Amino acid sequence: MKHLKLKYLTFLITFSFAIGSCTSTRTALFDSYSYQKTTELKVESSKLMDQATMPYNTHKAEIESLLLNIEKLAEYEKNKPSNEITLAMWEILTDKEKNLLAAFFKCWETKGVLSPAFVGESKKQILDAFDLMIQYEIKKDKESKDALLDLINNN
Repeated sequence: MKHLKLKYLTFLITFSFAIGSCTSTRTALFDSYSYQKTTELKVESSKLMDQATMPYNTHKAEIESLLLNIEKLAEYEKNKPSNEITLAMWEILTDKEKNLLAAFFKCWETKGVLSPAFVGESKKQILDAFDLMIQYEIKKDKESKDALLDLINNN
């Protein structure tokens, strides 16, 4: 009887550690909605950035619509548990004082028209940021997390 109790106690301790280690990772699980929306927003951003060699005012409504959709997704991400990294990345993308998407649109608005070279360089950086978010959402592994954290910390 003591042998059975010892096995049961060992099982409970092992099970408790397993459950505890799962909750300590503190990373949100894969979310197909986040993945789908992030991918859509990447494509929309890319297409809109291509238009920056034309006057800003002709695309103002599209830009506002895109930024509103990003704001909606950021709000969704904000309310997911253990999702601080993804939320921080959305905040950087939408910060007009950083060097990513919202800052690109602010620059376009200020200058009216952007050069193809500037658009190309900016687009590469912004789409790379989207790719890091997409890879992190898909994999949720240490490598994709570290890459995203590196970008967050450098902005």
